[in-house]
Parts: sequence; structure tokens; C-alpha cells
Amino acid sequence: MSSAPQALDRIVGAFVDQLASAGVRHVCACPGSRSTPLAVKLAEHPGIRLWMHLDERSAAYFGLGLARALRQPVALLATSGTAAANFMPAVVEASLARMPMVVLTADRPHELRDNGAPQTIDQLRLYGEYARWFFDLPEPELSAEQLRLVRAVAARAVGSATAEPAGPVHVNWPFREPLVPVASFASLDGYVAEAEVQVRNARLAPGQDLVSALSRALSRASRGLIVCGPQDDPALPPAVARLAGCLGYPILADPLSGVRFGRHDRSVVVDTYDAFLRDAATAERFAAEVVVRVGAIPTSKPLLHYLQRYPSARHIVVDPGGWREPTGLATDILHVDPRLLCEALAAELPGRPTAADWATKWLEVNLIARQAIEAYVQNVNELFEGRVFAELASLLPDATLLYAGNSMPVRDLDTFLAGSARSLRCLANRGANGIDGVVSSALGASAARVGRVVLVIGDISFYHDLNGLLAARQHQLDLLVVLLNNDGGGIFSFLPQAAAIPDRFEQLFGTPHGLDFRPFVEGYGGTFERVESWHAFAGAVRDGLAGGGLQVVEVPTERKRNVVLHRQAWPAVAAALCPAAVC
Repeated sequence: MSSAPQALDRIVGAFVDQLASAGVRHVCACPGSRSTPLAVKLAEHPGIRLWMHLDERSAAYFGLGLARALRQPVALLATSGTAAANFMPAVVEASLARMPMVVLTADRPHELRDNGAPQTIDQLRLYGEYARWFFDLPEPELSAEQLRLVRAVAARAVGSATAEPAGPVHVNWPFREPLVPVASFASLDGYVAEAEVQVRNARLAPGQDLVSALSRALSRASRGLIVCGPQDDPALPPAVARLAGCLGYPILADPLSGVRFGRHDRSVVVDTYDAFLRDAATAERFAAEVVVRVGAIPTSKPLLHYLQRYPSARHIVVDPGGWREPTGLATDILHVDPRLLCEALAAELPGRPTAADWATKWLEVNLIARQAIEAYVQNVNELFEGRVFAELASLLPDATLLYAGNSMPVRDLDTFLAGSARSLRCLANRGANGIDGVVSSALGASAARVGRVVLVIGDISFYHDLNGLLAARQHQLDLLVVLLNNDGGGIFSFLPQAAAIPDRFEQLFGTPHGLDFRPFVEGYGGTFERVESWHAFAGAVRDGLAGGGLQVVEVPTERKRNVVLHRQAWPAVAAALCPAAVC
């Protein structure tokens, strides 16, 4: 039993054409024999850019970063066997981060499954509940019925990936040999193979009853907050800013929310809550009656502790789909589009807010805390990981895309990078919060060509994805990497394990590696510079931004000292707040 080359050409070609018609413009693929029919037709399609990679895990994270930067669905392609399994970490991240991805896996035909055939594993529902939808296609046969099927499956795959909540879908396709498609002009009576299937996903608009009831409730609450967590709708910041202005509520804006930076109204944006909410007296002073939260859960743990301090407050979580509420505080879960709700509420509310004094107090504390943070970091002359983001604030040009690694970099981004009117877009893999694949994700974002990309990453995370550096040379991509090298897992030094088990801490958590990353970077065609001062850091960043290609600026730090310098910052903020705001 075999697949006719003409069937491969016509059936697989129709599937690929439908993917492109549905909005897939980019595919990240890895070499393999069984995936030949899909690879050939994807490479031939004029509306699709094929990005080849040698490592499936890096390819998948590259696709994730590309989808995140473009705000578009991206497809992945792997051959059969464990190649497909290596997509799993990125599929998990895409699912939890709500990134639209279409995962295509080639498979052995049904007669070779579960009987010891080489390079064959069980690929049915391989990604479990992390895939929004799964379909196992039949082996290609030239028929009108199968042409209709593959177009419907391709359209449904993209539609399901982009529907709320967005995420990955999985299409598994078994192929028999021969695997090379051959063009065919065979006709199928009664069916036009080029007919397309269109899927349109509408935004979830709030009903008028909800808008009216919520506007009345919010207008009566004088001590309210809007908390903006990670999200990537570029239309949300001006909408939420207008709502906050109508209510007189401050906006506590995570750097990944898109609200902290940009040219929208930022007059009530608070960006130092991670620092000043550590102070118990300040947190006690700001007892909230109502909290409106949009986006995913924010990065800041002091903010979470603050919210938990007031469990009797009304907590309204606005989320178009799914359930992202790990705090257990929510009193209302609103499955509506956040932007549409903000716009509808702002139109309904009276123009004069009753809570302006409340917002003013938050903004006064925010200003004092920001000045204290800036004064503190400027007095730290030694290399300190927190100061990296304070330095970058003046070094990054407008329209920079700043990708932050997990563990400490994304937390330091939250605390030390001040908001501004510049078009600075901050991204991070905060779905599963893993440290793997971050280099490839940043390179995928660079491939989107939406602005200069700068990655700030720790040494363990950088080591995890060294394979991903090949994409920079292979695809001629620009990426400036600020590598924070403390020779191990720096975040663990902040945790109780550091004091509780000192005799085993380095073995189990510190995990020093002693690696010199210069040969790795230069082996992939990049430029590497290790700095020893802030003056040298500024010069290296400027040179890296001007140089193009892969540029790595290493900032060496010491883990224990880094903890001390972080912990000295919080009393400095509290001391600045005491006479002005609390004492």
C-alpha cells in the first residue's frame, strides 16, 4: 500500500494553501524524511516563509517568539518519533501563555503503528490537554472528500489556535512511501479543489446589563485599583488608561502588560509597587475596596501579598476565556474582552471621578519610591544585576523589543525599569515561567522584524538554549544579549533553602558550572564582550546595538553579593517613604 505522488501533491498542497489563506505566514521546520510531503509544499508556497532549524526544541521556541512578536499564528513541522516530542516544552508555554501555534507532526502510516517500526511512537494527542484541538488525518488519497476534509482541518486548526483563549493545536498526519509529491493535473468532477474555508473569531463583547451594573458598583467605590498583568493586546493600554481616568483609580502595571510604556495616557500608572508594597506600613495604608485585574497574574510577589492582605475586597478578574486566577481571591470572573469592557465602562461612567485623592496618594508614593530606587542604584558602583535595567532605560532606543529571561531578570525588570512614554515593548515566557528556550524565543522575535531586540538572560537559562544561537547565523538575525553570569542558579540564593541547607546548597541549587561562554558565542559567529564597569557596560551596549548580528555582553556578578545588594534596596525605599508618606 502506498501514497500516490499525485495525491501527495494535490492533498497536501490544498492543506498548505488553506493554512496560508487562514493566516499562517511563517513555519518553523526541522529536517526529516517522513515530513517530506509537508516540507516540500510549505517551501513551495509563495505566501509562507519557511524557517529551517536543526533542533526541534529550539525551533519550537523560535516559533513561539515569532508568534508573540507578530501577534500571528505560526506553524511548526516535525518528522515522526521523538522529534515531535521535543516540541513539548514550547507547546506547554504556548498553551499557558495563550500563543497561537499550529503544530504539524508527520507520522508513520497506521499499519506501522504499535508494532516496533523504527522512529515510531504514539503521537495521538501527544501534547495532551495543552493542545486546544487535535486531529489525526488519514493517509493522503486523491478524492473530493479528502480535499474537503484537509481544507476544513487546516481552517479549523488556525481558527482554534486563534480563538479565545488562543493556544497551540496539533494536526498529526501519517504518510506512506513514496514521500515526494509530484504535480498532477488530474481533475475531480464536481468539486473545485481551490475552494477555501473561512473561520472568523469574534471578540467577546460585554452585555449592557453587565456594563451598567459594574459601572454603578465601581463609581461607588472610592478606593479601587486596576491591576494589569502580562497581556499583549496593543489596543488595551489606551482603553484601560481612559477607564482609570474616569474612575480615579491608579493602574498597577506589570512591565509585560504593555501599559507601563508607550504614548498613551500614563498619568495614573504606578510602576514601583514591587518595591514600596514590601513596606508593611505602606501596604496597610492603602486598603483597597475593589480590584479590577486584566491580563495574566502579575510577576510581583509583593503585589500578590498585598492583594492577599485584603481578601474582603471585591476582586474582579476580566479574562476572555479560560481560568487564570491562582490567588483564590476572585469574587467575579468576567469572560469578556478586556478592551471592549474598558471602553464600554468608560463610556458609561460620569466624567468626574470620586476617587482622585486616592489615586494621587498612590502616585505620590510611586514617585518617592522611584526616586529612592534610582538614587540607590546610582550609588552601587559595583556590577549589580538590578542596575542593569536602570542602565538600559537610557540606552535602549525607541521601539526596542526587550525580552526578559525568567527567574531573576523578569523580576528585576519589574522593579528597576522605570515606565516611560517610549515605545518599549517588554516580552517574556511567563506562561510556564521556564528558563528553557528563551534564546530561541528572542531570536524568533527578532525574525519578526518589528524592532531591535535585546535579551536579558541569566547564565543557566543561556546555557539551556545554546543550540538556539545557530538561528542567528543561519537566518542572519540581529540580537543583543545581556548575559547576567553569576555562575549558577542565582534566584535560589533568595530562597529559604540558602540558609536552611547550607552544606548542600551549592550541590543542589547553586549548581556552579564554571563555563566560559565566549567560545560558544564566537563558534556561532557572534561577538562576545565581558565588562567590568558600568562605563564599559554602556559602551558595549551601544556598540552591540550598532553592530548587528549576534552580540553578547556579559555582566559577571557574584550570587551572594547580588542578594545583599537587592535586600539593601528595600530599606532604602522604606526610609524614603517614612517621613513623606507614613510616619
